[in-house]
Amino acid sequence: MRIQVFGPGCAKCKQLEQNTRAAVQDLGLDVEVEKVEDVREMVKLRILSTPALAVDGQVKSTGKVLSVQEIKQYLSA
Repeated sequence: MRIQVFGPGCAKCKQLEQNTRAAVQDLGLDVEVEKVEDVREMVKLRILSTPALAVDGQVKSTGKVLSVQEIKQYLSA
């Protein structure tokens, strides 16, 4: 499983990264959370607003900070 958090480093982006790491830990997953700040990578996935979350290359959310529980649902599916 590949988990990516996209954003330039704003407060909301950092919060989404923290929530994602907490969800991974709560679920006991042995995966790395990758922080992506490269605008070219965001354009490739058609991410127009940040923060954004992608799981295995599929964008799950853009433009909002997901809760730990919401992220767990994406990771458990």
